[in-house]
Amino acid sequence: MGKKVLVTGGAGFIGSNLVHLICEQRPDWEVTVIDILSYAGNIKNLDNQINSGQIQFIRADIRDLDQICRIFEQEKFDLVFHLAAESHVDRSIHSAADFVTTNVLGTQVLLDAARTVEGCRFVHISTDEVYGSLGPEGFFEETTPLDPTSPYAASKAASDLLVLAAVKTHGLDGVITRCTNNYGPYQFPEKFIPLFITNVMEDKTLPLYGDGMNVRSWIHVSDHNRALLLVAEKGRAGEVYNIGSEVDGEKTNKEVAESIVKLLGASTDLIQYVTDRLAHDRRYAVTTQKLSDELGWTPTIEFNDGIKETLQWYVENENWWREIKSGQYKDFYDKNYSQRLSAS
Repeated sequence: MGKKVLVTGGAGFIGSNLVHLICEQRPDWEVTVIDILSYAGNIKNLDNQINSGQIQFIRADIRDLDQICRIFEQEKFDLVFHLAAESHVDRSIHSAADFVTTNVLGTQVLLDAARTVEGCRFVHISTDEVYGSLGPEGFFEETTPLDPTSPYAASKAASDLLVLAAVKTHGLDGVITRCTNNYGPYQFPEKFIPLFITNVMEDKTLPLYGDGMNVRSWIHVSDHNRALLLVAEKGRAGEVYNIGSEVDGEKTNKEVAESIVKLLGASTDLIQYVTDRLAHDRRYAVTTQKLSDELGWTPTIEFNDGIKETLQWYVENENWWREIKSGQYKDFYDKNYSQRLSAS
């Protein structure tokens, strides 16, 4: 028998890819997507699923308790994937208020609503950034103390603690995942990889922060979402599971930038070092031993293959990203990078 499933933030990057995966691999699930369709939410990401009747879409604000409770009362969800969040570190540095209201208050509203439905499982999708900055050796474990640096990471750490509190206090069937950096199709082009891909295609400068040696562990969004399905169906309540690619995925930002330039046949002269981000974490990397040992998950897409596929997607979907890189996006881009470029 199929589940009644809610995906919050399902018109965003990871959320829309998760919806695609669910519709493909769990066709008997009844999927509802809620999304406020802020600047990073794009209903076009779900056109095929909406037009075919595979999902129900509701435009909703997760901070609106009355609206969210009405949706839960009507639908009686068995499972919630909570991905709705403000997620761009640079934006949180410029203005943190939306990150607090969406990521903290919004999560609590959803927790309150989920508790009204008996047996509802709550999968909270978080980030490895809650652990802070890592030295050159070792990996973050699920028991690593939280030490967020940016307002974004702090807001996600707060939401993680609210989920764990709901598990301990109210017996909520909740589980948390903390994933490393994602890449893949439908990623909003303010993020590093799609920004650099599309800037190369537009023959624009690639603004690389600091010395370019900050290290990130990269995972393809498809591998991430396979892990989310597994955790949703088999993960233990009250547990945290890290998701990442500790063998293949670690790259310096400089390496990633040079890979993109090379694959597109452009010149490395496009790479321009700019003033670093405030309090820029030096390295993120997580161990996925717990997820592997308990649930048998391993990543399947090597970075070199995944980046080629991702690049090809942006080449083939130029209309999608060109429509985005205008208006409000352009205003933020100019605000965030113009001063850095002129100061470099």
